[in-house]
Amino acid sequence: MSDDFNMSMRKFLKQVGVTSQQQIEEAMRAAGDTAGKTFEAKVVLTVDGLDLEHTVTGKITGQA
Repeated sequence: MSDDFNMSMRKFLKQVGVTSQQQIEEAMRAAGDTAGKTFEAKVVLTVDGLDLEHTVTGKITGQA
C-alpha cells in the first residue's frame, strides 16, 4: 500500500481511538460511581463505498 494510504489510515485510526476514549471517559464521569461495574462495549466500523462492516466488542470495567 502507498505511503499516503498508510498515513491516512493511521490518522483515521488515531482519531477513532482518541475521540472514543474521550467519549467513554466523559460518560463514565457522568454515570458517577462505576466502581466494580462492567460495561459491554461495541464499535461498528463501516466504510462508505466498500463492502465493509467490522464489529469489535469488549468490556470496560469502571472505577471510583
